[in-house]
Amino acid sequence: MPFELIAFDIDGTLTVSRSPLEDNPLINTDMSDLLNRLLRKYRVAIISGASLKQFESQILTHLTKDGEILKNLYLLPTNGTTLCTYSDNAWHCPPVNALTDVEKREIYAAFDKMFAEVGFAIPETVYGEVIEDRGSQITFSAFGQNAPLELKESWDQDHAKRAEMVAVLKKYLPEFASHIGGTTSIDVTRKGIDKAYGLRRVLEHLGLPAQKLLYVGDELYPDGNDAPALEVGGKCRAVSGTEETKKVISDLLQ
Repeated sequence: MPFELIAFDIDGTLTVSRSPLEDNPLINTDMSDLLNRLLRKYRVAIISGASLKQFESQILTHLTKDGEILKNLYLLPTNGTTLCTYSDNAWHCPPVNALTDVEKREIYAAFDKMFAEVGFAIPETVYGEVIEDRGSQITFSAFGQNAPLELKESWDQDHAKRAEMVAVLKKYLPEFASHIGGTTSIDVTRKGIDKAYGLRRVLEHLGLPAQKLLYVGDELYPDGNDAPALEVGGKCRAVSGTEETKKVISDLLQ
């Protein structure tokens, strides 16, 4: 059954961590061109733990401005807690069902307990918020959201540090979902609010069966924030980085 919806993660899949599609020394500058061409042939969804503002800076700024083509693009920020569609020359995003103040306090307290249990100390020098409130999601980043890429990439290459952290968070937050994300991040949402939830939303919006979906991501391992995509029923393709993603897109364009 041929695919009709191609879905992508951002960091580690379409871009290097928190970097734009272009102007990146680690990738060629043709990812945006490949995505523009893909949008002419398929409907495309991009789902990530990133905020909508991050989607705009990393992705939208570097894509076509042709409104007819953008109608084939679906954005799912903060792991699909909202579905953004393009029409009438504008992006439309329904209000996010944000975490309550009580839920946020519970999550922040759990992070404090987890830090003490695993022996993590917030570094003296950080680059932005270490624990960021994204409304419907709380995201931890070991050195802050805007840390230099080389610092991020050297911290938890085998994911072992964050796997231990997630295991402890699950103990303190049994009613929430905790997943490894990005290069140094952990995303916490309400249980059931993950990439499976977001992908099912866009499939339902388009009236497509799961078999029409191809999902591409770099964190399809257990507790990775792409892993819930495996539950949807479409085909999942694990990639090791942007160059492999470009090969997947090129094959789809054949």
